[in-house]
Amino acid sequence: MTSDPLILAIDNGTQSVRALLFDTRGNLVGKGKQDLDPYFSEQPGWAEQHPDYFWDNLGNACTLLWETTEATPDQVAGVTVTTQRGTVINLGEDGKPLRPAIIWLDQRHARVDGPVKGPWGWLFKLARLEDTINRFREKAQANWIAQNQPEIWQKTRHFLLLSGYLNYRLTGQLRDSTGSQVGYLPFNYRKHQWAGPRDFKWQTMPITRDMLPELVEPGEPLGSLTSEASEHLGLPAGLPVIAAASDKACEILGSGGLAPDVGCMSYGTTATINTTSKRYVEPIRLMPPYPSALPGHYSTEVMIYRGFWMVSWFKREFGLRERKLAEQRGIEPEELFDELVRAVPPGSMGLMLQPYWSPGVRQPGPEAKGSIIGFGDVHTRSHIYRAILEGLAYALREGKEKIEKRTGVRIRTLRVAGGGSQSDAAMQLTADVFGLPAERPHTYETSGLGAAIDAAVGLGLHPDFPTAVAAMTRVGEVFQPRPETQALYERLYSEVYLKMYPQLQPLYRKIREITGYPE
Repeated sequence: MTSDPLILAIDNGTQSVRALLFDTRGNLVGKGKQDLDPYFSEQPGWAEQHPDYFWDNLGNACTLLWETTEATPDQVAGVTVTTQRGTVINLGEDGKPLRPAIIWLDQRHARVDGPVKGPWGWLFKLARLEDTINRFREKAQANWIAQNQPEIWQKTRHFLLLSGYLNYRLTGQLRDSTGSQVGYLPFNYRKHQWAGPRDFKWQTMPITRDMLPELVEPGEPLGSLTSEASEHLGLPAGLPVIAAASDKACEILGSGGLAPDVGCMSYGTTATINTTSKRYVEPIRLMPPYPSALPGHYSTEVMIYRGFWMVSWFKREFGLRERKLAEQRGIEPEELFDELVRAVPPGSMGLMLQPYWSPGVRQPGPEAKGSIIGFGDVHTRSHIYRAILEGLAYALREGKEKIEKRTGVRIRTLRVAGGGSQSDAAMQLTADVFGLPAERPHTYETSGLGAAIDAAVGLGLHPDFPTAVAAMTRVGEVFQPRPETQALYERLYSEVYLKMYPQLQPLYRKIREITGYPE
């Protein structure tokens, strides 16, 4: 048992909430994990969850933590929170939720009534940006609530992300981290503060400045644990609560990604590739870099929405045999799914997959769909599974090249985190597709570790971020590209994959025109 001061990092993801204890060397000394129902859906495309459900399960995760660790609550020096991005909550005057949270996976669209008024509207028309701005207006949850539940919007006193809600429950203070502000909110991504009074975003949604929390940078104090929160977490009252950042931003910090030449990949529900930069660089034009968990820095991110959702879909629809065998043998199903990948040669015997499961705003466009081409009578479900992993790697490599083009900095190594990183087969395949070493961080809990690094600096347990990252992160296993396989993937990527979307885009538009899907 360690006698060092410990940090409790709460990681409220999409699939689970985890209470994680880290020491100042980045060792995970205790963990309580509570699985979540990601959402319920009262209408097709809706994704909602009760805010109290997250709070209650946070307490359950802490109970599990203290039941399974030798560490004691009096060793904890501070608390920090990292959460899923873009999930929003309406609070009334009494600070209680007025409706279920709208989860980031939600697909409903608000109505767009005419162009943005005034000079901004003329500017958007002149720059041919009306479709992009209208997409933003459609996706803003505040607009949908105000249009469809006006009585709830009228009672809304505070409009918070899940991070702001949990920090409020912990401290009683309406404060949140700049590093968590990813979503359809009037946020200035360049300056890491709420948008200025003349910013067009205030005209595109009914939110007012006094509805939003005060913002502090990662590593800054948010407040102290209230007596109610301390009882809920099993900790002493009055402990400092330190600002962290969103789960993706913390994942990058927990992977040790401080430099623009390190590509940090997340193989999670949403698959991403990021670099950390001091410069504001839009990885795709008009798509801002997100706030980093490193204060004053930006995450140049390219996202494959619902990236590893397809992996979960495959396991659910076609992986019953592996799940049952794993249960009988007492092993993780992932070991058997790795066998499926290894049973198929690189390139999946010509099966190529494009992972556009959900439409994008700009690249891919709103008409995009997923596709698999090259089917033949030799192909089995093993080929499909490998093609899914290869398609995700191709899409993320395309993202890497966009980031390099925009930043002018070449990515020289990869750090891969998230659930999919636990697959050795997926890691090797990634190294081969990218032609770069793929490094797995020393701990699976990189989001929680990144939050703990923010807290360690904020609590003075480390003097600065470079020192904290050097002390608390390290590389685990490294997967080197294999030259022959790399050469095969190079041709498939450049000669086939990059040509798929331009060739299929007109057909996607026709499908949308005929069927109305996707909206």
